[in-house]
Amino acid sequence: MKTRRNASSAPRDRVTRLLEDWRRERPDLDAQPMAVVGRILALGRALEARANGVLRPFGIRYTDLDVLATLRRSGKPFRLTPTQLCESVLVTSGAMTVCLDRLERAGLLERQAAEADRRRRAVALTARGLNLIDRAIAARFKEAGEALASLGSGERKDLAVLLARLGRALEEVPPPKP
Repeated sequence: MKTRRNASSAPRDRVTRLLEDWRRERPDLDAQPMAVVGRILALGRALEARANGVLRPFGIRYTDLDVLATLRRSGKPFRLTPTQLCESVLVTSGAMTVCLDRLERAGLLERQAAEADRRRRAVALTARGLNLIDRAIAARFKEAGEALASLGSGERKDLAVLLARLGRALEEVPPPKP
């Protein structure tokens, strides 16, 4: 039977050491929220680096995958407007234009006149792009599973629920102004 470690028996990580330093140097500050926030930020960087590593053989980056995957999961004909893409991915509109240009040059997508308004442009996967995203997303999902291998199924579900709740709360409340 697998036993859970309590927080005091868990190995010390970088965030734990940083928190200990702040408690010593600035005991007047409540550093406890950084136990979560610091780890989420560090995990985000580590997970993105892992994703980029698994995507390197496909010749794409994580942001490219995000765009191609959004087109792929939109269903046939795998076409969206740049505005629809911006609403579904985690990049700015300026970064989106650069990414679309790069993916178009690579032959993974093409810009087409939108059906409803020929003056507007849509973005669609090419056959090559569809083939690549189907292979890359399978590798990405496999890597994501490997990244979470240290957590049990129930822990993964619990963590997903907690992170979703935190994400919704952060979307509802604007960040404080400096």
